Amino acid sequence: MDRRDALKTLGLAAAGSVAATAAASGTETQTPVASPAVFATPRDPADPLDPFLTNVVAIPDDFFIPGRFAGKTVIVTGCARGMGRMATLRLAREGANVVGVDWLQDEGAAVVAQVLAEGGKAEFVFGDVSENAVCEAMVKTAVDRFGGLDCALNNAGVMDAIFPGDPVDYASQKDLVMARIDAASDAYWDVVMRVNVTGVFKCMRSELRQMLAQKRGGSIVNVASVAGLRGFGGTPSYVASKHAVNGLTKNAAIDYAPYGIRVNSVCMANTATPMVERAMALIRQRAAITGKPPGIALMKTKSLLQWSDQNGRDATPAEQVAVMLFLLSPESSNLTGANYATDGGFTTY
Repeated sequence: MDRRDALKTLGLAAAGSVAATAAASGTETQTPVASPAVFATPRDPADPLDPFLTNVVAIPDDFFIPGRFAGKTVIVTGCARGMGRMATLRLAREGANVVGVDWLQDEGAAVVAQVLAEGGKAEFVFGDVSENAVCEAMVKTAVDRFGGLDCALNNAGVMDAIFPGDPVDYASQKDLVMARIDAASDAYWDVVMRVNVTGVFKCMRSELRQMLAQKRGGSIVNVASVAGLRGFGGTPSYVASKHAVNGLTKNAAIDYAPYGIRVNSVCMANTATPMVERAMALIRQRAAITGKPPGIALMKTKSLLQWSDQNGRDATPAEQVAVMLFLLSPESSNLTGANYATDGGFTTY
């Protein structure tokens, strides 16, 4: 059954008054999409041993809440693909002015072009978030183009040292691929730590300086990983970097709470993004070339919800972005300093 068949008009009436307000202020760019009318649907075919088993219905990719970010300006790093792309589009549909940042120039610019084509407001900044000049430029763009900065989603990150725009080829890129500590190269360690940790630090530094100067608070969400809450074999730099992101989140939450600036992080398990697809492709190539299986590193990969789903589906970018945007929004006014396990129950068992 197509997911659209499970969607009803439930919720559209409630969104109507918000949509009208957004339309009046020129911030509504699309027709609202209803959230699923049910939480889950029966398996098809049903399991003869347990006919009550169901599959959770994912939030639609194009769901949004009209007007929620009207008048707000948000920076999104890593806007070109996956969760960053979806967050950029949804934020704009919810009325935000978005500054998208990415080192994939053509893809990042294309996402911003889509926002503009839909009637939204966005600007693109090209560059590596671990460079001071890029972090300063993205904040300057927010101020010069939209008058300030309200929120930031620090999403840019890598799992290996291969440039995301390059095709993967384990045989020629071995030294750039995740590996156990005894086999890991300096290049692998340095690039992942530079982008994931130094990048988040430098982004926050520029963002916080501007938010402090404005004296009106703000909200920052850092994208970590379930690998920042527990250990994972075979990927030491990624695990270390995401633990560091969660630590930076807590540190910043303490320092900036008196200034009305909230800082949280999200920690997902398997999510259907290009980065996860690349990692699995590299693991398969390595196993084929070396003849060695991944072993204990992949002993546990599925979350509770993934294991329970009839097709074993990953979380979707839309499911992750829904939590990110809630944490960015004024709705989460009492939340700061938390590392949220948006992992489908992965860390529960």
